[in-house]
Amino acid sequence: MSESEYEPEGPEIPIEVVDDVPRAEALRAGLREYELDDEDLHLLGDGDFDEDDEHQRAPLPVLAVVGRPNVGKSTLVNRILGRREAVVEDTPGVTRDRVHYEAEWSGRDFTLVDTGGWEVDVAGIDARVAEQAEVAIALADAVLFVVDATVGPTATDEQVVRLLRRSGKPVVLAANKVDGPSGEADAAMLWSLGLGEPFAISALHGRGTGDLLDAILAALPEESAYGQAIPEGGPRRVALVGRPNVGKSSLLNKLAGSQRVVVDEVAGTTRDPVDELIVLKDRTWWFVDTAGIRRRVHQTSGADFYASLRTRAAIERSEVAVVLIDASETLTEQDTRVISQAVETGRALVIAYNKWDLMDEDRRPYLEREIERDLVQVQWAPRVNISAKTGWHAEKLVPALDLALESWERRISTGKLNSFLGELVAAHPHPLRGGKQSRILYATQVSSRPPRFVIFASGFIEAGYRRFIERRLRETFGFEGTPIELSVRVREKRRR
Repeated sequence: MSESEYEPEGPEIPIEVVDDVPRAEALRAGLREYELDDEDLHLLGDGDFDEDDEHQRAPLPVLAVVGRPNVGKSTLVNRILGRREAVVEDTPGVTRDRVHYEAEWSGRDFTLVDTGGWEVDVAGIDARVAEQAEVAIALADAVLFVVDATVGPTATDEQVVRLLRRSGKPVVLAANKVDGPSGEADAAMLWSLGLGEPFAISALHGRGTGDLLDAILAALPEESAYGQAIPEGGPRRVALVGRPNVGKSSLLNKLAGSQRVVVDEVAGTTRDPVDELIVLKDRTWWFVDTAGIRRRVHQTSGADFYASLRTRAAIERSEVAVVLIDASETLTEQDTRVISQAVETGRALVIAYNKWDLMDEDRRPYLEREIERDLVQVQWAPRVNISAKTGWHAEKLVPALDLALESWERRISTGKLNSFLGELVAAHPHPLRGGKQSRILYATQVSSRPPRFVIFASGFIEAGYRRFIERRLRETFGFEGTPIELSVRVREKRRR
């Protein structure tokens, strides 16, 4: 059943919505005549919406985890976090960017920064990975230097030691891969690095990590010397998502005003979600660069498989997803899948058409037709045309983000909602089916972020009519940039 069956024949007349509280209360009272279960009663309860806490939280102390490739830095990060968060694989060089996580030990919170392997005299992408590790050291309050005890100190390790001494930061030395007492002698060899006691640990099995964490807390200050106090609960969290090589990392670097993320022409450079506090239009935002979402998760393997899962988790931890699409190329199935994933997670949505500087006049009409054909289900999403490489129109992201987030958090009073539905059903009633007409009894918004509505009805409401209600909800109340969840509960009258 299509929406067109419910459209008016003449020009569409806007619905005049009033906050008709008495009518809503009367409809609510009428529900007592119908069979309601415990979940219905819970949904009909008056829910309070939490307001953002404006208290300031001091910046957490920052610990950077550094070392050469494949010494177990990401495995140790996962051990400290108590969950598999950082991408780990036997292949060296899986971690490329500096990646932030919030950690806790003995009641103290701190920020843990995982970095790519630091190497000497490398070129290309490996050089940029090393640069990110050096930046992490510069922005940390203390450094955890991880060395493979089974190999002993190498020339690269000694280069890292010189770098750490120049930084002047407190350093805790972890001698990793000590799986038993026989490895203690290997760990003792690392005294030669001149960084103090090497803590013999096994990141894989957890051996010795408690003592290591106690030493880390002793080295960290109570508050970070870097960063600024941020409001409790956030800046707003924005996930940059899209298929590989669409320009997510380039956009984050441009917004940050620095080479924050490794960028290379090789697709799939980013593996872990990368968080960055960025000031745009005098406001601070959390931007999260994510790994490119490939064709299907089950078609990926190894680090790319786990990166895909973490991208999904990064979207779920965000409030709004900015989906980047390469405007210079034909819209792909991957693009539509990324958008669907953002919508399925219930996040606000902005679509950014990147590489607009590469667009020519011949390509533009084809793009418009592709949007009308393939993105018809997300016509409600704000659209921004940008160039991540040059920064052109990047500032236009802010009003689009504000619009989407405002809609995502919007709440409609029960009086207005039922007044709207009453006017809508009077003008365009649900069609008769089998000689019966389903009747809408009552509606309520049960939550926001995203807006979720529940309609109580006397019979089945067809999918086409539901889509019609959703479209008119958007037109009437301005739900631009947010998915809407609309569910119908069919209830029968109580038997006398």
